[in-house]
Amino acid sequence: MSEPKRITLYAAVDSPYPHRVRLAIEEAKATYDTIVIDLLDKPEWYAQKVPYLVYGGSKLQPGGALSADAVGIPESLVILEFIADIFPNAHLLPADPTLRARARLFYSGLEAGPLGKGSVLGFLFQGTPLEDLLAGLDKFQSKLPPTGFAVGEWSIADAATLPVLLRLQLALKEGLGLRRPEDLKEAHAAIFEPESGPRFARLRQYIDDNLARPSVARSWDPAATKAKFEQRIKIVRAKDPTATSMPH
Repeated sequence: MSEPKRITLYAAVDSPYPHRVRLAIEEAKATYDTIVIDLLDKPEWYAQKVPYLVYGGSKLQPGGALSADAVGIPESLVILEFIADIFPNAHLLPADPTLRARARLFYSGLEAGPLGKGSVLGFLFQGTPLEDLLAGLDKFQSKLPPTGFAVGEWSIADAATLPVLLRLQLALKEGLGLRRPEDLKEAHAAIFEPESGPRFARLRQYIDDNLARPSVARSWDPAATKAKFEQRIKIVRAKDPTATSMPH
């Protein structure tokens, strides 16, 4: 197989979707360039969503045009499979066809399922009841094996999942949401504090196992993510101090 070409990733700190891609690239130990997009002050020259991966071509600068031999790829889950394909020795998907199918089923249902916007973001920013969030996390947790990662060995199924969980944990711990502080504190205690009991013990272990991986340490910046969350909430509160949901 030919050598992988230059990789450029357009990403945003606060979004979980570019983080998915960064995790996969870091696991592959690949070299890549990152162009950071501020979603709260999106530059006029950038018309895509994030993440957006450019494969091939010459080195890009912010606002630069793609060269003719470069390929642009949107959508985080599509990019994850692309990274797994161009770095087969990184084993980002299982070799066994059955496990590969299980991995794809695991992450293909995330967006509309237990870790979708209606569950996690719904609780933080749209007033969704706590029990709906807990029920979604119960459903997600039930899909995990007793130990290890989503399908045993680490794979892009975990890259697809972890960024949402990390941002939920951070938001609840730091009180970042359009809810009463006591609501966020209650949710954090119920999900992430061991004293709450065994209901989410497997979920907590899953997150801890992921946090122990070097790829997470290299790609996860909780301080920068917190700052962006605070900035986003401040913008909403400036328009409506009593707002309990993000504008659609």
